Amino acid sequence: MKFSKMILAGSLVMGIGFSSAASALDGGKLYSSPTKGGCSACHGKDAKTPLMPMYPKLAGQNSAYIVQQMKDIKSGARSNGMTAAMKGIMHMVNDDEIKAIADYLAGLK
Repeated sequence: MKFSKMILAGSLVMGIGFSSAASALDGGKLYSSPTKGGCSACHGKDAKTPLMPMYPKLAGQNSAYIVQQMKDIKSGARSNGMTAAMKGIMHMVNDDEIKAIADYLAGLK
């Protein structure tokens, strides 16, 4: 019995070690941070009131969709619409930060 408890405890500890780096990042702080692109400057502090009507409202969007759009803009795979403005900003964020921002935005109503 003691041995199985030790295995269970070890498994739990190992599982914590494998948690996603994105879950440790604060997507809300990244979204507002000027050193990470300052998303809120154009898309609004609440992600619902963009600076210009043609900028997308991001609050409540699907996380996977946001991640894909940001990665496509960063890589150049997406180059339509207002992506030229975003292209220069996307170099400021890495994949884990993109995921954290997307998860934060998806959680907004």
